[in-house]
Amino acid sequence: MHILFLTDNFPPEVNAPASRTFEHCRAWVRAGHEVTVVTCFPNFPKGKLYDGYRNRLHPQTEMMDGIRVIRVWSYITANEGFVKRILDYVSFMVSAVAATPIMRRPDMVIGTSPQFFTACAAYLVSRIKGVPFVFELRDIWPESIKAVGAMKDSTVIHLLEKVEMFLYRQAALIVSVTESFKKTLVRRGVAAEKIQVVRNGVDLTRFRSMLKDQELVARYGLEGKFVAGYIGTHGMAHALETLLKVAEKLQTEPTNSINRDSPLLNRALLNGDGANALPAPFPDFYFLFLGDGARKQELIVEAHRRGLDNVLFLDSVPKEEVVRYWSLLDVSIIHLRKTELFTTVIPSKLFESMGMGIPVLLGVAGESAEIVEKEGVGLTFEPENAGALCDALLQLRDNPDLYGRIRNRCIRAAGNYDRETQAASMLSHLNSHQESASNNK
Repeated sequence: MHILFLTDNFPPEVNAPASRTFEHCRAWVRAGHEVTVVTCFPNFPKGKLYDGYRNRLHPQTEMMDGIRVIRVWSYITANEGFVKRILDYVSFMVSAVAATPIMRRPDMVIGTSPQFFTACAAYLVSRIKGVPFVFELRDIWPESIKAVGAMKDSTVIHLLEKVEMFLYRQAALIVSVTESFKKTLVRRGVAAEKIQVVRNGVDLTRFRSMLKDQELVARYGLEGKFVAGYIGTHGMAHALETLLKVAEKLQTEPTNSINRDSPLLNRALLNGDGANALPAPFPDFYFLFLGDGARKQELIVEAHRRGLDNVLFLDSVPKEEVVRYWSLLDVSIIHLRKTELFTTVIPSKLFESMGMGIPVLLGVAGESAEIVEKEGVGLTFEPENAGALCDALLQLRDNPDLYGRIRNRCIRAAGNYDRETQAASMLSHLNSHQESASNNK
């Protein structure tokens, strides 16, 4: 089977859509299928081209782990500003459709969200090629625009919602990343039988339990620190001011004396290391932010305003380097704004935390919280509640038995969300649809 996949994020970009698409497509190639990806020249999230690429009108083709990648021109901008981002999305849609003549006829075309202009392009290409259109649903868009306050209810939003519903109806198959999204679509009148759920997962060949990277520990002065980390987009949806409030409160939290039951010592022993791996004083809290996004500069300014010296902001790093930075974390904080829509999402970093064996502090209600509680991989707290997050941090740092149990549960549970298994599940749905379509001809 020849699968044509349209996405505006793809490696060397390192965000969640890029990773999921690449890892799924790579697995499908290994399973014997032909995969072509149409994407833009890598620039996310800063709106700056990666080294070795030029944003040119003529499409560029490269091979990546057996995947044929066609890169097309798009309007490049940083991941901030509603109008500029819409121009980015629309330009990619137009360029992807314009590149149709150089695409060999596939058996199906997949378009992935979060924004649905990529899905629009996939629908148009599927009509030109005369093959089925598959919608991979990663976000309920444009509803999420309203949820983060980027745009109020308006005629434009209503028009976008009509386009959204048109795409759902036209899709031969919808692959949703959460059960909640499926329920939402069914309530809105989309046929349940054409919606399949394939959750996000984790590449366990990369994200696995490891000791802290000592070169990075020394570089950033993290010796003897209990590191609470946020890794991902610093956007309007994430309300990361909550973490800064906690950092301010814990900056004056008194240190205690360490003993052999401390969480960090327990972690070192579980990894086969010795007691000498840890410094003498009980670790102070330190907050590490890794990534970029529309609100990052505001957050840096706010951290300076609060006089925080226990916070470190780092830019995004290449895909092959990410796990080294994950290894620095003692706990992973996952947080979204307190809004009804976000009870339906499952941040992909949840599964990466599991793979790394790092306990999760989850400030997201709904389906994500259900997974954390069912698998026992962390503690949940009310979104935007700095006091609740502070209490959870202290609980994990000061309760070695709890920390150790959660860490072990993370490692065991990660196998339930292996990316290879998820890729095979999606491929199974694609194959079933293809066979059904062939039988109906």
